[in-house]
Amino acid sequence: MAAVVAAGLMLVCSGGVAAQERFIVMASTTSTEQSGLFKHLLPAFKKASGIDVRVVAVGTGQALDMARRGDADVVFVHDKAAEEKFDAEGFGLERKDVMYNDFVLIGPKDDRVGVKGNDIFAALGKLAKSNAAFVSRGDKSGTHSAELRYWKAANVDLATAKPAGYKECGCGMGPALNIAASSNAYVLADRGTWLNFKNRADLAILVAGDKRLFNQYGVMVVNPAKHPHVKKDLAQALADWVVSPAGQSAIAAYKIGGEQLFFPNASN
Repeated sequence: MAAVVAAGLMLVCSGGVAAQERFIVMASTTSTEQSGLFKHLLPAFKKASGIDVRVVAVGTGQALDMARRGDADVVFVHDKAAEEKFDAEGFGLERKDVMYNDFVLIGPKDDRVGVKGNDIFAALGKLAKSNAAFVSRGDKSGTHSAELRYWKAANVDLATAKPAGYKECGCGMGPALNIAASSNAYVLADRGTWLNFKNRADLAILVAGDKRLFNQYGVMVVNPAKHPHVKKDLAQALADWVVSPAGQSAIAAYKIGGEQLFFPNASN
């Protein structure tokens, strides 16, 4: 695999794509950006390839819509069902697993509702019966999609009767955590952004360890058959690198306070 990636990077640096500008646009999630991963990862990729990556960090749904419009060369997101739909529609080329972490339920340290534990469905059921404030991203992101699945599995029908304290911010993970911190509210977050979040106030992780909180990330190059201007070769170099031994090692090496934020799991 390493030899294939190295050969691909050599091709990208050769005259075969010399006419292309040496940057790509990556549509990705606020969690990969706000966790600090890209500040660690992308300089290593540029050193290996000479390619700049310009990140547009939005919710996964918005990232995929950007790519559908041809406004990105590659997507790096975390809603596998939505990614597979994007691929099936012909907008993507060979989706690959890259890494995973998990979602966690954040809330006030005093946990006045009593949700603490490792059962996300039971926790949301308790929240639905309380008047406690809950901040939803409400932005069609991967985290928001996961949250909606968890509410449904907890037999809470948000379409007909949202819990009294349920509020949608239509915002990224960092702003949602800021709102939760300022209002002493509960919020579902990805662990990576939480670990990099500085304004915690009286919040803490209350629910973790439920296998249903698994959070998979994937990468896909946008199909040039849909948008001929897509920089396929440059984008493919990134997609190949993040699943290569070098890219996977770089992902594993990213830690905050000695704690690893993302766990590489590419099958290559």
